[in-house]
Amino acid sequence: MTRHEPPATSHVLSGPIRKPRSGTAKQLVVLLHGWGADGPNLIDLGAAFSQVLPDAQFIAPNAPQPCEANPYGYQWFSLMDRQPQHLLSGARGAEKIVNHFLDAELARLKLDNGKLALVGFSQGTMVGLQVALRRTPAIAALVGFSGALIAPDMLAKEIAARPPVCLVHGEADEVVPFHSLKAATDALNAHGVPVESHKRPFLGHSIDMEGMKIAAEFLGKVF
Repeated sequence: MTRHEPPATSHVLSGPIRKPRSGTAKQLVVLLHGWGADGPNLIDLGAAFSQVLPDAQFIAPNAPQPCEANPYGYQWFSLMDRQPQHLLSGARGAEKIVNHFLDAELARLKLDNGKLALVGFSQGTMVGLQVALRRTPAIAALVGFSGALIAPDMLAKEIAARPPVCLVHGEADEVVPFHSLKAATDALNAHGVPVESHKRPFLGHSIDMEGMKIAAEFLGKVF
């Protein structure tokens, strides 16, 4: 498995952990929260997913930066300037930090990429896609809620892995536009990434019970 160089920042990610129901971690699921939130905001997904993944350990790290718009939350990168080049630069910086964190967590549990899944919400989905399509060997899977694929035009040069991807998005999302779902799905399909996409009628920028069920079933299949 490729070992990643430590990021330029010395920041070490940490957050709440949910131990496997079985007592022994045979998979690792990392939950990446959205802009202005934190790890505790997402760790409860582990309770739902553990029903089908009793051997999985769940961890929801806090993003590395205090959020510019919410001092009580965190961000993976700045969204104050949303020009494409700034978003890509931010995603690449987060990618380095997350990869270093994943290396450490997998080593701690004596697992490899094939036993790793990423689950993201909103900005966490953006980071998850950035990582999963470039991390080798391929991880087991990625689930993305209410997110978007940053710089799809870069995939032709940068894609290095094609893990199965499940995307879920609310049709009434007022934060990350619903059309982001089709844009990401089309780009992933064009580059040979196995992807399934699910639209949730009347749902805004959030995760509903049906979306959680879809994600749980998907993770159960890939593991």
